[in-house]
Parts: sequence; C-alpha cells; structure tokens
Amino acid sequence: MIDPIQLTADLIRCPSVTPEEGGALELLERLLSDGGFDCTRVDRGGISNLFARWGQKAHAKSFGFNGHTDVVPVGDEAAWTAPPFGAEIRDGVMYGRGTTDMKSGVAAFAAAAIDFVRDTPPDGAILLTITGDEEGDALDGTTALLDHMEATGERMSVCLVGEPTCPNRMGEMIKIGRRGSMTAWFTVTGVQGHSAYPHRARNPLPAMARLMDRLASQELDQGSDHFDASTLAVVGIDTGNAATNVIPAQCNGAVNIRFNDLHSGASLSDWLWAEARSAAEAFDVEVDTRIKISGESFLTPPGALSDLVAQAVEAETGVQPELSTTGGTSDARFIKNHCPVVEFGLVGRTMHQVDECVEVAQIEQLKAIYTRILTDYFA
Repeated sequence: MIDPIQLTADLIRCPSVTPEEGGALELLERLLSDGGFDCTRVDRGGISNLFARWGQKAHAKSFGFNGHTDVVPVGDEAAWTAPPFGAEIRDGVMYGRGTTDMKSGVAAFAAAAIDFVRDTPPDGAILLTITGDEEGDALDGTTALLDHMEATGERMSVCLVGEPTCPNRMGEMIKIGRRGSMTAWFTVTGVQGHSAYPHRARNPLPAMARLMDRLASQELDQGSDHFDASTLAVVGIDTGNAATNVIPAQCNGAVNIRFNDLHSGASLSDWLWAEARSAAEAFDVEVDTRIKISGESFLTPPGALSDLVAQAVEAETGVQPELSTTGGTSDARFIKNHCPVVEFGLVGRTMHQVDECVEVAQIEQLKAIYTRILTDYFA
C-alpha cells in the first residue's frame, strides 16, 4: 500500500516554488511508472508538467485528476516554527509549504490510484494531469497538458481537481464552479503644475477618484442560483508623488473583479472602458485602460459527478458537503472546456501562510475518499 503521508512528506521536501520543479514531478513520475501508469512529461515554456495514464487510451470511461506540485514562496522563513521544506510532524500535524495547497491532495490521489488499479483493475482508464504552474501565470501548465491531450487523442470523461476546498472541517464543501476573475489597470494623464496655481494644470487625481468611486459604488448584481453576488475591489491608487506643492501629471489605479454567471469578461470590459471614457471627458484628461481576464465564471450543474463525490465524502467523513462556487480561481477553469469537473480536497485554512500545515489524519482520510470515488465510479 502506498502511504500518502510519507508521499506527502517526500513531495514537501522538494522545493518546487513556481516555476521550479524541485524534483516533485520526477518523484511522481517514478512512483506512477512503477505502479503501471504510462507517464509523459509535457514541459512547455520553462514549466514542468506530468501526464500519466493507466488503462486504454481514450477509453469511454476515463476518470481524470488534476493537481499541482508548485508552491508559493515561503515568505519570511525566520517566522516559521518548522523548516518550510522539512515536512516536520508535531502532535499529528505536518508542517511545510504545500502541505495544504496541494501536495497532500496529489499524494492522496496518486496513492489511491496506484493501490486501486493494482487491487481491482477497472474496465476503464485513470488519468493524472499534474502541473508545475498553477501558482504562477498558468500559461504553460494545465493548458499545456490539455493541449497535449488534444493533440494525442487523450480524453477524460470527468475530472476531479484536488484543491483544498473545505473551510474549517474535512468534508464540508465541494466546489462545482468558480467565479470569473479579471483585473483592470487605469493610467490617468493630465498636465503637471504648481499646487498654488491649479488652473494652470490638469489634475489626474480627481478623475481617478471619480472613476474609482463610480466603479466601487456600482452594484454589479445580487447573485444568481449558484453564485454569490459579483464583487469589485479597488486594489491600488498611486501617483508616486511625494511633493505637496506639485500636481502630478499622472495617476495609476487598479481594480479586481470576481464575477458570477450573470456576466462575462467581455461585458464587464465594455463597462470599464465606458466608465474610463466618461471620466476622461468629464475632467479633460487621458485615461489609458488595460484589462486582463484571468478566467470566466463556470458551473458544473449538480448531477452525477457531484453526487458521486458527495456520497464518497459523506461515507468517509459523516459530513454532507455543501456544493459551492466560492473562493478564487483554480485550474478547473481550463478543464471545464474539456469535460465536467468538480473540486474536492483538504481543509485550506493555512494555505499560503507561514507554518502552512495539515493534520496527517486528514491525508489518510483524503486517500480513503479518493479510493471510494474511484471504486464507485468504476463499479
């Protein structure tokens, strides 16, 4: 039997801060190959990725798993009470960067899959798509793996993403969708001048203040059937001006929007550009607008896949999970164009924090849940 706790510890000891592979995918490739999986490295753009399949290619019943072994930087290492890449266990808790997000999830599924195909070889296929670029720009990670699958005729019938999904206790939440995410940057340009003679300048700050206020004051919606209300947050306003007797020539601002299925990135972009033009005309300044859409909102409607996962979770934890679309983005936003996708993983309270940690009992529990999902799917 593959020990998911030991495998998690081995992965934690691989310093795989994005975009470094750190030995994590090499470790998984050896383990999965020894377990009978056909493994292919799908590296692109300096990013390391791993595709692994057990069973017949493009089988009509193919269960997919998506995860990542890259982690965010450790931050202030002196603030950690345990080595960030040491996988130290104290009082039943393992400490280390990636314990929660999400090397334990990868370890639990890999362990479950290897043991499952050895003990009860299914009539079907199991696919793992593991990336090293989920915490980075995500341009050459899961997208590269999906491009590889498209080019080689590989196919997942359904996919489970192993991100940490539970806010406080194991089993309480499954993600069946995610809000869209986009960021807009505004540069307002006027004419610099002396603050004692404001009529000789064109101050960009009132235009920026008006624009930010209009955007932040707008109620985008009141939510939809499966999503909370969309939100807009002002995340930056800056002139770089330290002189109080100078009206600056330029001011920069930024907003981030998390939006539900009542909007699209394109419709919100049109609104942002229109508001920027209105501010420019009202204050006789120039407003340059740049927008990046990180992902559209999506939903896997409640049904066979979410039922499968929910039943396995409840059977192993005694907790009936909530079907949710809360939180930030994940690589499920890419997979939803390939096949139905849901997410389930550990409690995520400490992800990205100093002293990130996980209860080791939860890792074993997660392997049991993943094993039950595979058993029920191929039954």
